[in-house]
Amino acid sequence: GRCRLTLRGHADSVNSVQFLDQSNLLCTSSADKTVSLWDARTGLCHQTFYGHVHACNHALFNPQGNSIASCDCYGNVRVWDVRSIESRLSLDLGPHSLNKLKFDPSGQYLAMASNDSSVYLLDVDTGQVRNLSGHHTDCVLCVDFDQKGELLVSGGADDTISVWS
Repeated sequence: GRCRLTLRGHADSVNSVQFLDQSNLLCTSSADKTVSLWDARTGLCHQTFYGHVHACNHALFNPQGNSIASCDCYGNVRVWDVRSIESRLSLDLGPHSLNKLKFDPSGQYLAMASNDSSVYLLDVDTGQVRNLSGHHTDCVLCVDFDQKGELLVSGGADDTISVWS
């Protein structure tokens, strides 16, 4: 294929990209400490979210498309309201980097992969965090839920995959 469009606006490396399901809306995170929303058809940046003080490693929409979660290299996670452009929730789990995020299918829980060898599970409604540690012996690099939200998997730099229920 050929490149149809190049989006410009971040001032440092782009670390994640995600489309909103059945939409042209694109969410990006950057080492410039911002999260941005773009129209992938026109290339226009609709909104930039400011609030991280360290490079953003990952950002993604919740399943309903009304919130974005983002994490940074110092262990901070934020949940943003897409409409009001406000931070609904901000937590400091640092100083270790948070690498990847994933919402469960309901959007109530957010899994977070951390460089401290932990998987954190955030209840977005209450702000309560559970630390699922003790299984990985090195950085956790990725997390994902199954389609029903019954299983959570995590992958680490220790060459292991953990399955959580």
